[in-house]
Amino acid sequence: MFEHASLLFLVLLPFLGSIVVAFLPTRARGIAAAISGIVAIALTALAVLSYGDVAGERVLRSELQWLPQLGLNVIIRMDGLSWLFTTMIASIGGLVVLYARYYMSAKDPVPRFFALLLAFMGAMLGMVLSGNLIQLVLFWELTSIFSFLLIGYWHQNAAARDGARMALVITGTGGLALFAGMLLLGHMVGSFDLDVVLASGDIVRTHPLYTPTLVLILLAAFTKSAQFPFHFWLPRAMAAPTPVSAYLHSATMVKAGVFLLALLWPVLAGTPIWFWIVTYVGLATLLLGAYSAIFQQDLKGVLAYSTVSHLGLIVTLLGMSTPLALVAAVFHIANHATFKASLFMAAGIIDHETGTRDIRRLGGLARFMPATATLAIVASAAMAGVPLLNGFLSKEMFFSETALRNPIPFVDVSLPVVAIIAGAFAVTYSLRFILKVFFGPPSTDLDRTPHEPPALMRRPIEILVLACLLVGIIPAITIGPFLATAVSSVLGPDLPYYSLAVWHGLNMPLLMSVVALGGGVLLYVLLRPYLARGIDGPPFIAHLAGPRIFERLLILLSVKWAKSLERLLGTRRLQPQLAILVAVAILAAVTPTLAGVGPLRFSFAGVEPGLVLVWIVGMACAVGAATQAKYHRLAALMLMGGAGLATSVTFVWYSAPDLALTQLLVEVVTTILILLGLRWLPKRFEDAGIDPLRKFSPRRLRDLALAIMAGAGMALLSYAVMTRDAPDGIARFFLDNAYSEGGGRNVVNVILVDFRGFDTLGEITVLGIVALTTYALLRRFRPAADSIPRPEQQRIQSEVEVERADHEEGTILSDFLFVPAVIMRWLFPAIVTLAAFLLLRGHDLPGGGFIAGITMAIGFILQYLAGGTRWVEDRLRILPVYWIAAGLLLALATGAGAWLFGVPFLTTYFQYADLPVLGRLPVASALLFDLGVFVLVVGATVLILVAIAHQSLRAASPRAKGASGSADASRGAS
Repeated sequence: MFEHASLLFLVLLPFLGSIVVAFLPTRARGIAAAISGIVAIALTALAVLSYGDVAGERVLRSELQWLPQLGLNVIIRMDGLSWLFTTMIASIGGLVVLYARYYMSAKDPVPRFFALLLAFMGAMLGMVLSGNLIQLVLFWELTSIFSFLLIGYWHQNAAARDGARMALVITGTGGLALFAGMLLLGHMVGSFDLDVVLASGDIVRTHPLYTPTLVLILLAAFTKSAQFPFHFWLPRAMAAPTPVSAYLHSATMVKAGVFLLALLWPVLAGTPIWFWIVTYVGLATLLLGAYSAIFQQDLKGVLAYSTVSHLGLIVTLLGMSTPLALVAAVFHIANHATFKASLFMAAGIIDHETGTRDIRRLGGLARFMPATATLAIVASAAMAGVPLLNGFLSKEMFFSETALRNPIPFVDVSLPVVAIIAGAFAVTYSLRFILKVFFGPPSTDLDRTPHEPPALMRRPIEILVLACLLVGIIPAITIGPFLATAVSSVLGPDLPYYSLAVWHGLNMPLLMSVVALGGGVLLYVLLRPYLARGIDGPPFIAHLAGPRIFERLLILLSVKWAKSLERLLGTRRLQPQLAILVAVAILAAVTPTLAGVGPLRFSFAGVEPGLVLVWIVGMACAVGAATQAKYHRLAALMLMGGAGLATSVTFVWYSAPDLALTQLLVEVVTTILILLGLRWLPKRFEDAGIDPLRKFSPRRLRDLALAIMAGAGMALLSYAVMTRDAPDGIARFFLDNAYSEGGGRNVVNVILVDFRGFDTLGEITVLGIVALTTYALLRRFRPAADSIPRPEQQRIQSEVEVERADHEEGTILSDFLFVPAVIMRWLFPAIVTLAAFLLLRGHDLPGGGFIAGITMAIGFILQYLAGGTRWVEDRLRILPVYWIAAGLLLALATGAGAWLFGVPFLTTYFQYADLPVLGRLPVASALLFDLGVFVLVVGATVLILVAIAHQSLRAASPRAKGASGSADASRGAS
């Protein structure tokens, strides 16, 4: 039980901490850092406590049923590989939090930074601990979103905005490819459970869909881990705060791609296409990143391109498909995280204390910052692969794998040659970083006088550099057991022999290391005159400028092609857009029904004359609304209400009281809301000035044809469904199981809150989003001056003045409206009682959360009509946004509560309870879900009402052009 709880806690804790920190005031930087640090320490402790079980080659697993019939359950899974990544994410995350506490300026909204950092930490932990393919994709995309927010944290900086956008577009595109690849992978295996997939390597590699699946998954991994040709987004992301770079681009974000390749290595590796694509994309990235790093003038630019190069090294090892190469790849993942995080932090300290990261302006800092210089030199040496440091060991293992004989001559030559050249480049850019920044004459044009940072700001670098030294000197003791645990989860218990000894004698890998070290020093000496000229950017490869290609492609898609589509499909008018939408819907509905809908038996024997008369009235109202919409909007709205009323009567006639109530109440609410918006529409045309023949214009004939096709098609499809012979259909299932399985006799409500609870949850979520979107759009909207006729403006102005005066004097709108207003206010308690009655009876009798919510919303609308939005806000104190959040959270909590009893999400439990006074009553957990629906519907409707009502005040208020209207709207929705 502790294992299950700790696994869930590993994923949930950072998100909970993020929510807490997000609500802290801007000045509470110390509290935000403390909470974030406590979360990181707790996560690290949980990971350490889990090592004993993982080291015994166990796979810790906690599963919550979500959609078990579809194989979609929430699975938290930890093996050796995911344990290693979890430990890196948590421990380095804690060090970054400590570092950021002193790095971030007091002017920055620091709580927002830590909230985003914790949320990103949770997304990364969710990804590496996912035991379900679709769940992994979800967290994969969350890492892209939160990294976008972190990279663009300084949103006032254009470079940060551009870098964040580039990262999101590229990694988000890879995420879509991953989703498609995971769907294919799950289809091939027959399950989305990761344990099942990992045990099905032979099935996957021999399947006809293996190649497209592999290409899609590799596209996702290459975009995330900045592999060529997608490498250019990572250097652009250096506009982020340095703590973000130290975390995202050393131990987390860019490691997601290589984690995915290592995770699926037993399933996808071992084929020629895997070898050629993965190995040589990695080699190209290794060489290109190392070469570009030499010529960067920004400290973080050097580190960014070196990160690209080291990621290419890891990908190359994974592409070789040999067990020892996998060991070297996992080893270098851990080594790179330590020395690169420390280097990023050192670069941030230099920038923080000198005011610049430009290498051309730096020099001689070892005199002013000896401790920081020493730490950065050791970390740079580890990056270059100097002996007795961790980078040397994993790079020597890389050289050893590339030096193996291969029967293909091109492979036999290219692998070791490129490895040596890239190793020499690494020495060159590391040596330049050390000598140009810390030695030589001191710089004289710095913005600040260099000095050491606070001790605690330097402490994370000291810990990471100490790890580089300990792993480099005594690797078998420090990293050996953890490396074996991580590798065995991928390769199985039969690990290949490998040695972590510092000295292996005189051999080919050592010779390659010596050549790389000597060649790197020589190359630096030869390039020193060129580098002294201060030219930014690598020579000879300007045509490979990825950002230019990306920007041109983005312009092509978002400007040229988008404008072409806009000219073809776009319009300033709503009607043509709706026509296109309806036409596409008709086409989508016709396509699957071309084969027919089954035999149709038309019979009018059961149709009663009274119902036919109702239908005729409804059709007449619909036709009248369509013909009058352009000329008499109020009349058209009334006719629309008549058509809706005819639909409600039809539902009652066919014994569907729930549908009838819903239709009737929705008609009331929408009619009032539309009435509030009518005053914004352009001035209407009178019949006298219109040629009658224009009523039959091609546009109107087109609309008529679309309406006939849509209506007739839906009627035909509905008739086919209702008249077919289906004794064992879904209707019988619901009728037979509504009470026994759902505990309710109202089958419609049981379907909504139990059998189809997922649909209802999605629908209320959409409703809440629509309400928030409506408010967001209207809070800054200003009706055009000519959209409201002058008499209408004067009338609204007088109403506004009356309402303002009445609010100030405590009177009711006017003497004329005194009686209706009093009645409306007296009705409110009765409406609240009716809403509660409909809510509580909904599981057994007509009613339910949605109907009760609409009823309650009508009560608030009446209060608005009686006293305006100010009365609703000041007297009732309703906060619609909080209602929306509370309703959605209550519905989610009800569904998640089922997990406590080991049953799938949203499973209903019901029991009879003996209650005082009321006696023995059936009680179902679905009532809480229905209560969430009720609360959200009320909040969403009132939020829309408040937004529209405030716009009505702005339309005529003399203060509409000022900030008061916006303040009122914000106040009404807060």
